[in-house]
Amino acid sequence: MIQGFKDFISRGSAIDLAVGMVIGAAFTQIVTALTDNIINPLIGGIFGQPRFDNVGQFTIGIGGDPAVVQPGMLLNAIINFLLVAIALYFFIVMPMNKWAEHKQKAADEVAEEPKPDAQLTLLEEIRDELRASNK
Repeated sequence: MIQGFKDFISRGSAIDLAVGMVIGAAFTQIVTALTDNIINPLIGGIFGQPRFDNVGQFTIGIGGDPAVVQPGMLLNAIINFLLVAIALYFFIVMPMNKWAEHKQKAADEVAEEPKPDAQLTLLEEIRDELRASNK
């Protein structure tokens, strides 16, 4: 039983998952800083406020403590999701894809040796056979 647990932990997939979780948690801070300190203030400068919490807000209830319905909170969550997705794509995914593509092109150019022409190879073989037979 202990050996099975050791095997599970030492497998690459479990370690990769743990590393991914730690990197994801650290990366969350970067994305939060980007949206809270750059994108939301830009939206606030353009539209007057960076959040939409009170958009369409209304109350329901008679008497005691009325319930506050805030559709703007859903709108805010959707916009935040889209902003995070846009930020991730344009600032992380797209540059990483470009870098990987550039790296792959460089590797392909190094690995790709020019193939000799088939006719040239045949002529060289004939030449070598003639030299060998003349000796």
